[in-house]
Amino acid sequence: MTTDNAEQGSGKPRPGRSRATRAAGLTVALTLLVLGLSGCTNNTFTRIGFPPTITRQGETVLTLWQGSWIAAFAVCVLIWGLVLWAVVFHRKRGDKLPPQARYNMPIEITYTAVPFVLIAVLFYFTAKDENYIDHNPARPAVEVNVLGLQWSWQFNYPQYRVTSTGNMYGEGPLPVLEIPKGETVEFNLTSEDVIHAFWVPQFLFKRDVIPGHPNHFTITATHTGTFTGHCSELCGLYHAKMLFTLKVVTPQQFQAYISAQKAAQSSSGSTQ
Repeated sequence: MTTDNAEQGSGKPRPGRSRATRAAGLTVALTLLVLGLSGCTNNTFTRIGFPPTITRQGETVLTLWQGSWIAAFAVCVLIWGLVLWAVVFHRKRGDKLPPQARYNMPIEITYTAVPFVLIAVLFYFTAKDENYIDHNPARPAVEVNVLGLQWSWQFNYPQYRVTSTGNMYGEGPLPVLEIPKGETVEFNLTSEDVIHAFWVPQFLFKRDVIPGHPNHFTITATHTGTFTGHCSELCGLYHAKMLFTLKVVTPQQFQAYISAQKAAQSSSGSTQ
C-alpha cells in the first residue's frame, strides 16, 4: 500500500479540510451572533448609531435599519470567506497553472440572480414599512396642527381649541408640545414662510414643513419623558434656535394639561 493510500485509509482528516470546516463554522457563528444581537433593541451597539426610539413607528424604522445591516454583514462575511478560502486553499503551487474554467453557467446564473433576490427582499420590507409609517388613521385620538415660522413653532389642538406658541429667536421658554402615551397622534404640518423640518430624534424620522404644501404623519408613543425637537432644515439666521420641548405623558396627565391650558387661555382672554 502506498503512503497516499495509507493516509486515505487511516480515516484522518486532511489539514485543508479541517481548516475549511473551522472557517465555515466561524462564519456561521458570526452570522448567528449578529442575528441574535439584533433582538436587543435597548443595546447601544445593536441600534447601530440610532438613539432609543419612543414610538411604534420608530421601532419599525429601527428593525428595517438592523435588517439592512444584517444583510450587509452576511454578504460581507460570505464574500470575504470565499476570498480567504480561495487564497488559502487554492494558492499557486509550483509553476503549473491550475485548471481554467470558463462559461460556467450555473455559477454565472447564481451570482446574477442572488443580487436581484437581495434587492427584491430589501425593496419589499422597505415598501411595507414605509406604508405602515405613512399610514394616517381616519380618526386619530389627538390631532396637532403644527405651524413652523421663523424661528419658532406653534402647536394647536383643534379638538380642544388650545394653542401653544413659543417665543421668537429662541428667547425665553421653548414652545411645549405635549402628547399622550399609547394613543394615536396625528400631526398636520404647515409653514408660514420658508421650508422647515419637524424632527424629534427619538421618532427616528422627520417630515418637511413646506409653505403651501401641508404634510401629515401619525405616531403612537410608547415611552413617557421629555425630549427636544428641532428644525432640521436650514431656514435662516436663527435656525439653530428653532427648538421645542416634547413631553410624552400619560393620558390622564394630558387631559390635565389641556384643562390647564384652556383655563389659562380663558383667563387671559377675560383679562384683555
